[in-house]
Amino acid sequence: MPEQHASPRPPRAVRILRTTAAAQTAVLLAQAVSAGLLLASVPLGRTAHGAMAGAVLSAVVLHLLAAVAAWRKGAVGGRTVLHGLPLLLFTFAQAALGFAHVRELHVPLGVLMFGASVMTLMRIRTQPPSPSPSPQNEGAAA
Repeated sequence: MPEQHASPRPPRAVRILRTTAAAQTAVLLAQAVSAGLLLASVPLGRTAHGAMAGAVLSAVVLHLLAAVAAWRKGAVGGRTVLHGLPLLLFTFAQAALGFAHVRELHVPLGVLMFGASVMTLMRIRTQPPSPSPSPQNEGAAA
């Protein structure tokens, strides 16, 4: 019989969600670094910042898909998905503002996105997973 640990391992969907949240935060941090290179007129800055924009969109979409999958499996609440939607909208707004060269809004929105991603990561890492419905409880509810 296996030993019982004080904190059981979270479900796979929650582990994937935590991983995508960490990757999203790391990519947003790398995007901020590339923005600093761009603003400092480093020749590679513009190329790096443009390439990272695609990585940010990919990371945000991947995190949102992981949140939907975890919610569908009952591992997290629906609020997790709702908290991911604004970041996707901010990503599209960031792209539009960047292409339009509106730095006055582009830079603060980037800071807001990084802060929101850090908050999302901390919330997902600290919240306990939702109890998954057991087959016995489903039959009693019907």
